[in-house]
Amino acid sequence: MNIRKFLWNWVTKNLLLAVAIAVVLVTGASLLLKAVTAHNKEITVPDLTGMSVVQAEKYLSGHGMRADVTDSVFIKRMERGTVYRQNPAPGSKVKEGRRILITINAVDPKKVTMPNLIGYSLRQAKAELLSRGLYLGKLIYTDDIATNNVLKQLQGNKEIKPGTPVESESRIDLVVGLNNTDNMTYIPYIIGMKYFSAVSAVHDNSLNVDNIVFDNTVRDYTDSLDAVVYRQYPEMSEEPLRMGSPVTLYLTLDNSKVPEKPEPSDSTGTPGIL
Repeated sequence: MNIRKFLWNWVTKNLLLAVAIAVVLVTGASLLLKAVTAHNKEITVPDLTGMSVVQAEKYLSGHGMRADVTDSVFIKRMERGTVYRQNPAPGSKVKEGRRILITINAVDPKKVTMPNLIGYSLRQAKAELLSRGLYLGKLIYTDDIATNNVLKQLQGNKEIKPGTPVESESRIDLVVGLNNTDNMTYIPYIIGMKYFSAVSAVHDNSLNVDNIVFDNTVRDYTDSLDAVVYRQYPEMSEEPLRMGSPVTLYLTLDNSKVPEKPEPSDSTGTPGIL
């Protein structure tokens, strides 16, 4: 009887000990797993846009995250070497130690080769500039037998030769011909158009954008891309205007300021670009 009692106590003690060890191991593993994976501990990703790489790295390091520069772009109107885009997006929830992938605005601007636009029509020259990542600037009209025939290409009031390296998104002014028998155009209706579309429409009608006025809803370059024209001067008219005349655009993000398009009248069509 004593032997049975001894064996029973021995088995019981060992079973209890094994259970205790198992509980300790499971609890320890759970605690270790939580510590390693930062279980239930999340960090809000900050908005790094506009920060320098050094600033972004320092900020993320101080908040349990890491910066990893993975790509670069070139935005002419944005400070060079600053954060342009990030992944995950600002406001996202991530675990401690997470890498934040960063795209920066390149320090050195992208260069493109200036094409030879001499002899092109205005329409052809504009298309060629856009295909190279360049923009049409001012139209400078001079007497010539062929209206809207490109005679010179300029940058900063200086003639720029074909093959010259030039920063992308640069504006190129064109000296174009104007025949006295074919020198009139019409003001297009550009109310409600976005920034670049409005500028393009003005150029398509052989006119110049003399001034662009943004209201207080437009705070930065990104806003300007989404802004729409709510006023133009001169207004659309059936009366012809000399080619190269200036147009002023007023833009806003407040769509309530944009008037409704007027009913079409029985007017003749506007002449196209040669």
